Amino acid sequence: MPTFEEARKIILDNVRPLGKERVELLEATGRVLAEDITAPWDMPLWDNTAMDGYAVRSEDCGSPTVLKLAGFLPAGGSMTEALQPGTAVKILTGAPIPPGADAVVQVEETEESDGMVSIRIPVRKKDHIRYKGEDVKTGEVILPVGTVIRPSEISMLASFGKVFVPVYPKVRVAVLSTGDELVEPGEALGPGKIINSNTFALAACVRGAGGIPIMLGIARDNPDSLREKLTEGLKADVLITSAGVSAGDRDYVRDILDELGLQQLFWKVDIKPGRPTAFGLHGALPVFSLPGNPVSSLLTFEEFVRPALLKMMGHQRVLRPLVTAILKEGVKKKPGRVNFLRVAVENDHGRFLAWSPGKQDTGYLKTLLLADGIAVIPAERGDLAAGEQVEVHLLDDHTALMEA
Repeated sequence: MPTFEEARKIILDNVRPLGKERVELLEATGRVLAEDITAPWDMPLWDNTAMDGYAVRSEDCGSPTVLKLAGFLPAGGSMTEALQPGTAVKILTGAPIPPGADAVVQVEETEESDGMVSIRIPVRKKDHIRYKGEDVKTGEVILPVGTVIRPSEISMLASFGKVFVPVYPKVRVAVLSTGDELVEPGEALGPGKIINSNTFALAACVRGAGGIPIMLGIARDNPDSLREKLTEGLKADVLITSAGVSAGDRDYVRDILDELGLQQLFWKVDIKPGRPTAFGLHGALPVFSLPGNPVSSLLTFEEFVRPALLKMMGHQRVLRPLVTAILKEGVKKKPGRVNFLRVAVENDHGRFLAWSPGKQDTGYLKTLLLADGIAVIPAERGDLAAGEQVEVHLLDDHTALMEA
């Protein structure tokens, strides 16, 4: 039975990024680049003005100066004749600098009248000019492989005329819940029945990680039902099952997966909660068998499955942000296993404070709803006192918490 760290290493060592595909520019948002992108031309393509104003020869400009207007140059325009001594060209932001000009005077520092422009300030060479290639040079790698594409990357790609973008595919993840006691949401609850929340919760986790969930529904606790559903699930890129991998009389998942050719890499992990977590490979296809308890299922997805899915989609940073927090209250713990503690987190002027937002028994889903992170308590530790430090994996997007 591997430790927490060993189990996660086994998983990440055995998953690889999927192939690559080309998608339309906007569809690349949130995806990961599968190739380096190099600049096909300089940016800017030509010297241009950063301001509305007047293009001038700096040597003509004392303080104050009056110059003759020799033309008007809007964005998208051009001028081939060189600027003559003692003249200026009215110019709008983004327009190319006329030949012979070496500075721009912003319009707020000028006054135009009767074909002349008065300049009230000293002018220096290169003032308010954006030079060709100043931002990006031809052949420069502007976006390396592994880059997560945000709106700023979309802007850069569009600026270089990219219509299609090479990215890693979204991973297709089959999700299967098992158990005779399960009914789907909306169905009547009979005696001893519970609603199948795990399929929906895990599918939401997959979607939140950027993958495509394939919901297989419920497999009943008999070999034929499990064999049918698991065979279907093995057609995806990843298969996740929940429940049915303990040592009970009707926990058949492990046996059926073995029958279908699964190479089992581990069956249990030395953690609490989530001990009955299993991982294996069907060829190159990763198979995760998670506990049936909804809290344990979500916690083990977060710590084991999510990093694997991100790696398969080309992400180079696959783990959540990690912070050191100070416990506001003591924690009871027996040495022997890594414990996952659901915690609320507060940024107190750059110092993180953590505490349990509810009961830690896995029967309490509400505690997870109120949590900002998961404190990972080392196996060798016993009880922790208030004021001690713990390592916390922050959940979801806690940028505001990090910056508070």
